Amino acid sequence: MSKANERTALVTGANRGIGLEVCRQLGQLGHHVFLSARNKEKGSKAIEDLRKENIQIDFIQMDVADEESIKISAKEFGKKSEKLDVLINNAAILRDTEINKMPTNELQDVLNINSVGAFVVIREFLPFMDKGSRIINVSSGAGALNDMGTYAPAYSISKTALNAITKQFAGALKRKGIAVNSVTPGWVRTDMGGMSASRTIEKGAETIVWLATEASQDKTGLFWRDKKVIDW
Repeated sequence: MSKANERTALVTGANRGIGLEVCRQLGQLGHHVFLSARNKEKGSKAIEDLRKENIQIDFIQMDVADEESIKISAKEFGKKSEKLDVLINNAAILRDTEINKMPTNELQDVLNINSVGAFVVIREFLPFMDKGSRIINVSSGAGALNDMGTYAPAYSISKTALNAITKQFAGALKRKGIAVNSVTPGWVRTDMGGMSASRTIEKGAETIVWLATEASQDKTGLFWRDKKVIDW
């Protein structure tokens, strides 16, 4: 069980890439981190590696594509902690079919994981969150309508939807003192971004961790890149 005076954080899709690095950095800052992933074996291996770095961390198995899995995960979390200070929706998939050739199920699958999944996670974990808590949705510049191109249509659409979810929850939770923001980490060298990407994983995690720890609590309902507000 988490101690009453320690900050807690839950990161989805965190067994690798940016999510794993966010767990590492928050753990180094003294948070009790809950690493969430669909695959139990991969999640447990990530936990084992981070514990070698003296990071206080636990594993929560959760498939963000499955509403029942999310509800079960929230119950499991409740057995380990009475509160959640930081929720980071990082889990996502990328599909790159041209929109005029895209099967319906591809759009549905990507929306379900990248957007609907984040919505359900927020809703189910909100009972653990109170004034001063923070929700960070890991979005993408590809989801900004003001300069959207034709890149990865299903992914881009899902991130636009995630930004809308951010705005809705930010408005609904403002009086409660819970900050809700979207962030684009940029083009990062991960399995999704590829090794040609311009940014390191550490740089990709930087603004996410800043929003989770240092950003002013009254900054909510915004879209961020490199600690600066950008257009939707």
